[in-house]
Amino acid sequence: MTKNGAGGFSAEERAAMKQRAAELKADAKRAKGAEKAAAEETEQLAKIANMPDGDREMAERLQQIVADVAPDLAPKLYYGQPGYARDGKVVVFFRSGQMDKERYSTFGVSSRAALDEASGFWPTSYALIDPTEKAWEELGEIVRRAAG
Repeated sequence: MTKNGAGGFSAEERAAMKQRAAELKADAKRAKGAEKAAAEETEQLAKIANMPDGDREMAERLQQIVADVAPDLAPKLYYGQPGYARDGKVVVFFRSGQMDKERYSTFGVSSRAALDEASGFWPTSYALIDPTEKAWEELGEIVRRAAG
């Protein structure tokens, strides 16, 4: 992302921070339980539906994978992008490369993901550009492991 002349954040970074602040504010106002979960799912579905072609299909595919291999993870927006959470904390997420003006989209895991390796070294994000079926299978395995 390009920094502005003053060495600050780019327009995309500022927009993501504002989106996250709005998400936190909405969370604080929203009721607990089923009403909150339904509202978060609706917000996420709307965000995915408004993504550019290509990214929308990848986000939908990830959504289906999470539903299949980690149904206990709940939809939640994370910095304005689709995430999947346990106890309100995001475990895995998708970032639209087109919306971020990047050359690829990103699948990532948070520090809550159960992916720790004995070596003390493991990836926390993956670039996505038209993934193959083998790549989707690997991503599904990462989601399964990340969810614990």
